[in-house]
Amino acid sequence: MKSLIALSCVCLAAVVVQAARAEEAAAKQPLTVEDLWAMHRVGSPVVSPDGQQVVLKVTVYSHEDNKGEGDLWVVPVDGSAAPRRLTWQKGAEGDVAWSPDGKHLAFVSKRGEDDAKQLYLLPMAGGEAEPVTELPMSVSSPKWFPDGKRIAFVASTFPDLNDNFEQVGERLKAQKDDKTEAKISDNRVLRYWDHYLTDGTIEHVFAVDLESREVKDLMPGYNALLGFGGLEWDLSPDGKEIAFAANHTDPPWQKLNSDIFLLTLENGEIRCITEDNPAYDGDPSYSPDGRYLLYGRNRRPEISPDFTRLARYDRTSGAMVELTAEWDFEPTGWVVTDDGSTIFFHAQSKGRRSLFRMSIDGGTPELVVEGGATGSVRTAGANRIVYLEETFHRPDDLYRLDLAGSGPTTDSPKKLTSFNDERLAAIDFGAVEDVTFEGAGGNPVQMHVLLPPGFDPAKKWPLLVLVHGGPHGAWLDSFHFRWNAALFAAPGYVVAAVNFHGSTGFGQAFAESILGNHADKPFTDVMKATDFMLERGYIDPERLAAAGGSYGGYMMSWILGHTDRFACLVNHAGVYDLMAQFASDYTWGRSNNYGASPWQDPERIDRYSPSRYAKNFATPTLILHGELDYRVPVTQGINLHGVLTGKGVASRIVIFPKENHWIRKPQAAKLWWNEVHGWLKKHLAVGAE
Repeated sequence: MKSLIALSCVCLAAVVVQAARAEEAAAKQPLTVEDLWAMHRVGSPVVSPDGQQVVLKVTVYSHEDNKGEGDLWVVPVDGSAAPRRLTWQKGAEGDVAWSPDGKHLAFVSKRGEDDAKQLYLLPMAGGEAEPVTELPMSVSSPKWFPDGKRIAFVASTFPDLNDNFEQVGERLKAQKDDKTEAKISDNRVLRYWDHYLTDGTIEHVFAVDLESREVKDLMPGYNALLGFGGLEWDLSPDGKEIAFAANHTDPPWQKLNSDIFLLTLENGEIRCITEDNPAYDGDPSYSPDGRYLLYGRNRRPEISPDFTRLARYDRTSGAMVELTAEWDFEPTGWVVTDDGSTIFFHAQSKGRRSLFRMSIDGGTPELVVEGGATGSVRTAGANRIVYLEETFHRPDDLYRLDLAGSGPTTDSPKKLTSFNDERLAAIDFGAVEDVTFEGAGGNPVQMHVLLPPGFDPAKKWPLLVLVHGGPHGAWLDSFHFRWNAALFAAPGYVVAAVNFHGSTGFGQAFAESILGNHADKPFTDVMKATDFMLERGYIDPERLAAAGGSYGGYMMSWILGHTDRFACLVNHAGVYDLMAQFASDYTWGRSNNYGASPWQDPERIDRYSPSRYAKNFATPTLILHGELDYRVPVTQGINLHGVLTGKGVASRIVIFPKENHWIRKPQAAKLWWNEVHGWLKKHLAVGAE
C-alpha cells in the first residue's frame, strides 16, 4: 500500500510539473520584430590594465527616434557586482581605451546632430567626461601611449594639409557646399558600401598631448590607399612604433595588395615588412611584451575564399612564421596573454564560431569554448579571459573563463551580464536541430533547423529555406539582428538554414569548391536540403518558400530560372545580372569568382547569370533593396522586378532610399520584417494544419 501511495504521489507530482511547464509555455509569446529591436546590444569588452574591470558599449534602439543610443557600462570581472552605467549622454559613444594607470577612459562620442565624433576623457573616480579634441573631422580608435601623457587616434585628412585643421575644415566645407555634388575619379576605386571615395581624404594616425591639447599628424604627407572599412593599426607597447595595413599598389589600382607597414615615430620612417607576399596582409597586433607582431596573411591574391592564416613577425630577427599554416580553419580576433605565451582567437567550425588557443610558438590550436558564436575575446590578468557569446535564442552577453595553464579549464564559463534575460524569459522559442545531409557530389552539408513555437511533428508545416550571403560565409548559431532565424520561424515556419558548398567553417576545399561557378553546387545543396526536410514527414510539399540576401539573393534569382517548386521567394539585395555587377563597389576578384571577366569571356559570365534564364521565371518574388547599396547596386533589384512584372509574374519591390546593403534603422527594419512576413503569409498558409 505504501508503494502504491508513493507511486501515486510521484505521478501526481509529475502531472503538476507538466501542468506548470504548460502554463509557463502558454504565458510566453513568439518572438516579434518589436522584441528583436528592444534587445540591448552588447559591444566588445575593453579590460582595465589590472584585469579587474571591463567596459562595454551597450546600445539601445528607439523606434520613435529611429536610431540607437550607445552608452558605456563597467562590469567587475569577478562577478561581485552588477554592471554599472557610466555614461548617459544622448548619442552614440564607443571606441573605449583605458589609461595605463586605469584612472581614466578615453572614448569617442558624437554630441550633436551635425558634429563630428570627438575624443573625450572620463575620470573613473567620478565626474563628467571632458572633450579632448575639437577637430573638423571625426576621430576613432584611440590608443594610449605608455606614459599616459598622449593618446593616438585615427582621423581622415588631406595629405597636403595633414594637421592644418583650419584649412582641412575649410576644404571640407567647400566640398559640402559644392552645388554640383559631382563625383570625379580616374581610378578603379570609386565608392565603398554606401559612400563615395572621391573627396581626396586619407586616414592618418594622430596624437594629442593631454596637457596642451596639441594634435600632431604622425603620418604627414602619407597618401597610400588604406583599408576601405577603416585603418587597421596598432601602437607598440613601448610607444615607439606603429604598425598599419595599407595597399601597396599605385593608382588607378587595377590590382590591390594590402601589406603591413611599420612607422618609426622618432624619425617618421615607414617600411614594409610583407613585400614578399602578393596577397593580403592585415590586422596587425603587437604582443604585450613587444617581441612579436601578429597579423593575418593570405596566400593567393584575388581569391575570395582563401583562408587567412595567423602569422607571427619577430621584431628582432625579422623572421615570419605562419602559425596556422596547416590548420584547416580561419582564425579571427587574436589576442596574446600578458606573459606573451599564448594566443586566443575565434574560428568558424561547422555552423558555430568557437574559441581556441595555441602557443605563441605554434602547434595545433586547442578548443577552449565551443559556441554558439563566440567573439571579442580579451585576456583579463593571468589565466583568465572574457569574451562574448550568443546563440540563435540569445544575444551576446559577456562571459568570464578561468583557465589552468595550458591544461583544461578549471571552471565553467561565468556569465557576467544579463541585459536581456527578462525579455528572453517571456519569449517562446522553438527547438533548434543541427543536421547533416548528402549534398552536391555526395559531400556532407551541415544545416541548422529551427522549429516554430508549438511545433507538433504529427502536423504539416510550411518550410522556409534560408540561403546566406557571401557566398563565403555561414549560418552560425547566433542571434542575428538582421536575418534573425528565430524571427523567421516565429509565425509558424520550419526554417532550414543551409551551409551549402562555398560556406566557411568546413575547410578550405569546401569553401573554394564553387570558384568559377557560384550556381550549380549551392543550388543542388538547396534542393537536396528541401528534399531532406520533406522526407521528415512534417513538411507540407505545397508550402515551400526560400529567402536570401546578397549572394543569397543571387541564389533566389537562380532558383527563379531553374525550378518552380517554391510557392514564393524573398530576394534581398540580390545579384540578378552578373555583367551589371561590375558596377559594384568592389570588383577585384570577380573574374576568379565568376570564372572570367567581361573582357575575357562574356559568354561564361552569361552562363551563370540568372538574367539569362528569365524565360523560365514563374515564382512570386518579393524584392527588397537599399538605394545606398553600392555592393549590389539597387538597379539589380529594379531590373529583376521589371522583368517579373513584364512577364506577368507576381512581384513586389520595396526600396529603402536611406539604407545600404543592410537595413539597420528601426523603422525601416520593422517595415522590412512586416513585408517579408506578409509576403510569406500571402503565399503560404501560416501555421499547422
